[in-house]
Amino acid sequence: MKTIKVVTVTLNPALDLTGSLDSLNQGSISLVKSGTLHAAGKGVNVAKVLSELGAEVTVTGFLGKDNPELFSQLFNDIKARDAFVQVEGATRINVKLVEDSGKVSDINFPGVQVTQGDIDRFEETLFELAKDHDYFVIAGSLPQGVSPELCASWVKRLHAMDKKVLFDSSRAALSAGLEAQPWLIKPNDEELAEFVGRPLNNANECQQAALELANKGIENIVVSMGAQGVMWLNQGQWLFSKPPKMEVVSTVGAGDTLVAGLCWGHMQDMEKEALLRFATALSALAVSQIGVGIPSQTLLEQAISQVNVQQTIISK
Repeated sequence: MKTIKVVTVTLNPALDLTGSLDSLNQGSISLVKSGTLHAAGKGVNVAKVLSELGAEVTVTGFLGKDNPELFSQLFNDIKARDAFVQVEGATRINVKLVEDSGKVSDINFPGVQVTQGDIDRFEETLFELAKDHDYFVIAGSLPQGVSPELCASWVKRLHAMDKKVLFDSSRAALSAGLEAQPWLIKPNDEELAEFVGRPLNNANECQQAALELANKGIENIVVSMGAQGVMWLNQGQWLFSKPPKMEVVSTVGAGDTLVAGLCWGHMQDMEKEALLRFATALSALAVSQIGVGIPSQTLLEQAISQVNVQQTIISK
C-alpha cells in the first residue's frame, strides 16, 4: 500500500488578506476591486493541496489563540488532523496586493512570540508524530522565539530518524536548515542566489549553484524558476521541466503547490519524469487562480500533457 500519511509544519502561519487592483499607487490611495481573507502559510497551503490529492494530512506548528477560527474551519474542510500548538496572541495577517499586470506586492508582518514552554509542547507533538509518519513538510518563515539553528535541529533529528523532510524556507532559516541534511529542498532562483551570494541570471548558473548544495548531502535539490521551469537534481541526474504558458492571475502559492506535488509524487512512488511533470503541471495551474487548490481534474490532466520534461546537460 502506498504512503498517504504526511505531516505539514507551519511554524509561522498567517491569515492572507489578498486584494486585486488595477495598479498599486505607492504613497497614495489604491482602490481594491475584490479581496479575500483566508488561512494560509506555506505549510498550510501544502496541506490543502495534499489533502485534495488524497493524502491523510496532519498539520502542526504555532497558532495564535486569539484568532484560530479560519484555520479551524479550513482544517475541518480539508479533513486535516489539527495538531497545532496554540500560543498567546493573534496569528499575523499578511497583505498581498495583486495587480492586473500579475505583479504581486507582499507585506509580511512578524509572527507570534513563541516561548520556551510553547517550543517544548511543539517538540513533544512533532516527535510523537514521527512515530508513525515518514514524510514531513517544513515550510515557511520562523516566528519570534524560534531561531534558525533551533529549526535546523528539528530537521537534523528527523533526518537521523530516517524521515523524509521536505524543507522550504529562505534567508537564515534556509542557510541553517541546509546544514541539517533535509531530504528535499525547493529554493526558487532568487532564494538560491541569496544563499550562494551572487546573481543567477540563467538556468545554467542555477545548476552550478545547486551543485554546490549537493555537496551537503541533500538527496533532492529542486530549483523553481517561474515560467522558465523547474530543475531537479537527484543522484547525479538532472531533470528539467518546462510548464505550459498560463494566464497569470497570481503567483502566490505556486511554490507551495510545487512542494505538495513533489511530496505526493514521491509518496505514490511515481516514476521520476512522470513525477516532475505532475508537480510542474500542478504548480502551473496554481498561477491561474487566487489561493491554492486543484480547480479540476480535467484541467490538471491537460496541463500534465503540456509539460515538457528532459534531461539537462551542464555546459562546462
